[in-house]
Amino acid sequence: MSAAGRIDAVLLDMDGVLYHGERALPDAASFMRRIAFLPHAFITNNPILPPAAVAEKLARLGFERPDPAQIITSAQATALHLAEQQPGFRYFAVGAAGLHQALAEVGTADQQAADFVVVGEGAGLDYESLTTGINLILKQGARLIGTNPDTTVDATIDGCHRILPGGGALLAPFAIATGVEPLIIGKPQPLLFEIALQRLGIETEHCLMVGDRPDTDIAGAARLGMRTALVRTGRFAPGKPWPEGLPRADWDCDNLEQLSDALTLLRSG
Repeated sequence: MSAAGRIDAVLLDMDGVLYHGERALPDAASFMRRIAFLPHAFITNNPILPPAAVAEKLARLGFERPDPAQIITSAQATALHLAEQQPGFRYFAVGAAGLHQALAEVGTADQQAADFVVVGEGAGLDYESLTTGINLILKQGARLIGTNPDTTVDATIDGCHRILPGGGALLAPFAIATGVEPLIIGKPQPLLFEIALQRLGIETEHCLMVGDRPDTDIAGAARLGMRTALVRTGRFAPGKPWPEGLPRADWDCDNLEQLSDALTLLRSG
């Protein structure tokens, strides 16, 4: 796809693009100021924090505090999808508070007769919860749902980089034990992108997705026809070869400063 044409809105991943853990990345705040005139939203596969908490985190790291409605998590997308498929659904959830909060807004927790077993990220998976989920799926016919496919995620704990199990890794024991294929909601699946585009009221071809992962951020957006920009400030480092079989980004930049310069040239061209 040519890197020419109009950009009317921007979608952004956050971890690895704007910050690492509790540290804002260089040029991230200035990049956000430069695109402030454009409608924009934040989309994340991370289901752990609710949007209001994510907005507070951005403010704490030196960004202008966004409206929580600009933040769409995989937990939110999962809850919205299940409510659309089955209004008043019952669920059994495994994961952190953000997932439980999103589901509780549109459904009812029920570990005896759940319609869905929903697996996210964070604490919650143990022998008991795995056993409960397996029995709901095999004996009650509950559908297995994953908020996101990431096998690992990056985190900063006590100032040190750590690699933690992602939603895909926590989902795997349920899928293996039951032999059931889960429905996965987060990137690269289209739902997160589609919810954000709908909220912004923007046509797909005039929206730019900025992310740090070729397999989720870039692949998912490109398949929908969005413009894409990779910044190599996450785990996909500068110089790393592009993964075979994945669509290439329209812009492939080492950092947000390079991307900002490229977009400035585009607007002036």
